[in-house]
Amino acid sequence: MISLVVPAFNESEVLRTLYERVSKAAAGWGDSWELIIIDDGSSDNTFDICAKIASADPRVKVLSFSRNFGHQAAVTAGLCYATGEIVSVIDADLQDPPEELIRFIDKCREGYDVVYAIRTKRKEGPLKRMAYHVYYRLLRWLASIDIPLDSGDFCVMSRRILDVMNALPERNRFVRGLRSWAGYRQIGLSYERQARLGGEPKYTFSKLVKLGLDGVFNFSYKPLHLLMLLGLGLGTLAFLGAFWVLVQYLTNITVFGYNPHSAKGWTSLMLAILFLAGVQLFGMGLLGEYTGRIFEEIKSRPVFVVGRAVNIEKNLRSGSAGGG
Repeated sequence: MISLVVPAFNESEVLRTLYERVSKAAAGWGDSWELIIIDDGSSDNTFDICAKIASADPRVKVLSFSRNFGHQAAVTAGLCYATGEIVSVIDADLQDPPEELIRFIDKCREGYDVVYAIRTKRKEGPLKRMAYHVYYRLLRWLASIDIPLDSGDFCVMSRRILDVMNALPERNRFVRGLRSWAGYRQIGLSYERQARLGGEPKYTFSKLVKLGLDGVFNFSYKPLHLLMLLGLGLGTLAFLGAFWVLVQYLTNITVFGYNPHSAKGWTSLMLAILFLAGVQLFGMGLLGEYTGRIFEEIKSRPVFVVGRAVNIEKNLRSGSAGGG
């Protein structure tokens, strides 16, 4: 069994084409398959279209959340419900072509537990491509694990690594990071990411920022280390500066036109105060990001709540790590 996990949010324009292309591509896989579509609280008729497709083909399974829980929660739900020995995650907008899956599936059959996709020739604008390029390299530098460059959620995984990921207890999910953390044999295959078949991108700027911060704060303590080093450096400079001013005051010497007896220095004093205040607020913000995530984990709320389901046998109406 090969399971395809497809998160969808207001994707009514592309769902029928998605099903047709998956059905054609699946003919070459050589195994039975299931298509799990997760309706992430859509406001259009995404669920109705999925339900019609599922009523005509029992291989199509549909989950509909009680509200919008987000892309990573939708991927997590699909992974929880997947029954296949090989599981793939693709986007509903067909930027991840189903026809490419055969290469990834064959690689998985060779013994790799994760075959992740490396995106090439993205169809976004130059500013967005540059932002992605910088972020992935920044994440790799900050992260405490090796997260592959330019790889998204599009991948094929074995049941062994899927069971590990589903057993992880955290609620704030960054799936591609969890995939890397789990280890085992992993390899990347490059593919050309396509333009959206229809509709508008669902990842707004604020959602992209949140996803990016989740990747950094969920898998790295380095921001705290850098903040500590910054504080240590500023404290050392302040101590050395104070020592030098004391020497000047006692000896009454002038260096570069500065004499502590005559110079008022109100401007430099205010700039120093504002700079240090900014550093302190930035540090408090970093601590707040980590503390907020701890708070979310402690509440132990489920990652998602399923409102409706079609062709689903597994009884998992709400979900979190560890089986929900």
